Amino acid sequence: MTYIPAEKLKEEAEQLLKEIDFNNLKPKDRLKIPMQEMPAQEPVARGKNIQEVALGYYEAQVRLEAERCLQCKNAPCIKGCPVAINIPGFIKAAAEGDYQKSVNIIKESSMLPAICGRVCPQETQCMMECTVGKSLKDVDKSVAIGRIERFVADWEREQGKMSLPHIAPPTGKKVAVIGSGPAGLTAAADVRKAGHEVVLFEAFHKLGGVMIYGIPEFRLPKVILDKEIENLLSMGVEIRKNFLVGRTRKLSDLIEKDGFDAVFVGTGAGLPNFMNIEGESLVGVSSANEFLTRANLMRAYEPEKADTPIFTGKRTAVVGGGNVAMDAARMALRVGAEEVYVVYRRTEKEMPARREEVEHAKEEGIKFMFLTSPKRVIGDDDGKVKALECVKYELGEPDDSGRRRPVEIKGSEFILEMDSVIMALGNSSNPLISQTTPEINVNKWGNILADDTQKTSMERVYAGGDIVLGAATVILAMGEGRKAAESINKLLAE
Repeated sequence: MTYIPAEKLKEEAEQLLKEIDFNNLKPKDRLKIPMQEMPAQEPVARGKNIQEVALGYYEAQVRLEAERCLQCKNAPCIKGCPVAINIPGFIKAAAEGDYQKSVNIIKESSMLPAICGRVCPQETQCMMECTVGKSLKDVDKSVAIGRIERFVADWEREQGKMSLPHIAPPTGKKVAVIGSGPAGLTAAADVRKAGHEVVLFEAFHKLGGVMIYGIPEFRLPKVILDKEIENLLSMGVEIRKNFLVGRTRKLSDLIEKDGFDAVFVGTGAGLPNFMNIEGESLVGVSSANEFLTRANLMRAYEPEKADTPIFTGKRTAVVGGGNVAMDAARMALRVGAEEVYVVYRRTEKEMPARREEVEHAKEEGIKFMFLTSPKRVIGDDDGKVKALECVKYELGEPDDSGRRRPVEIKGSEFILEMDSVIMALGNSSNPLISQTTPEINVNKWGNILADDTQKTSMERVYAGGDIVLGAATVILAMGEGRKAAESINKLLAE
């Protein structure tokens, strides 16, 4: 992917908008409209600042992109959306320039459009089902649904018109929501819309879950996250921060002593995984979870304002190939590392990270070492990281995930000089709820077991998001929150 300056993208879109007669467009003509690239900061400059990388569509671009939609009667894109947004509906409104109507349609299903428009992997969900992409035999040429969603959500916020959904009359029922990540926020909004009283419990001092501590500022500005959460609070959701359910109060007490009629558990997957190799306890080795929490929630990227220890040295290795690995690598560059390497045991094709994030990382100078995995971390006499011993791999037969299994090449060991190592190997589910609530069944990985309605083995208790799925995406967690809220609302209506 070649970087194109934002101003050039704007000029090209404005010129094309003048040339097309939108009153007489046929489906085959819409397929010829080029997909609009996302304007972004210049790569070298952005690698040295924390501002958002993707700048958002210009108005001419969003009108062009929205006109690419074929408005299919069977709307396959909706089937690919975990929260079932009326995608053709909001895109049609955007094409007509009615941005308020567009965002209102989105909010019928999602209260976090500015967030989802930025961080959701649309290319593996709604865009994967898009007829335009299938017609062009390239999912990357599907209608850029998330970019349009982001534009209309940003437009509404900038106009100061944060609309609220209709809230039913009070029912007298009370629901506890544990965790303010995407699953918890979605469940809270949908339950509140039904007229029930909602109390949201959060262990941290700030709301947002993985969106506040895990996703960097350059991908999701916290002012935008705070504004969307503020919108939720305007619906009348009560917030109790620094409240650790399982310690501050047992989950069972919420129902048995505090009078809650139902509980939703969305505590996420906050327990980082490690490789269990020699040297992981050396000074300079951290989990991506810790590193990103220090950088994001504790704002280590602002050393003049936040006294938060964070260390990268001159050379940092990030082990892993998912979105979290990309976030950690790109953040390491921004907080002091001169060289950053992503070490991944498969090839680029098998990487679970979003293609856009990988391309952005490459543009910023992040180096990738594929078919490579650490064997041990080597320390100096002071117990600090000085190198990483790695081994080369080749791909064998597919494993349970469908990706080809990496097979070690004997005798291929080599040494990489490094000052720090960040392990981005995913997270396991937070064990606190299951440890303090034996009535709730979990699987061998500690994920809460929930049925198709998100109900757990404990009466009146539902769960969703990463605590059920393991580490997943924001939108999948939101989908589970919606499903759980529907079940809770049905239960309380009986």
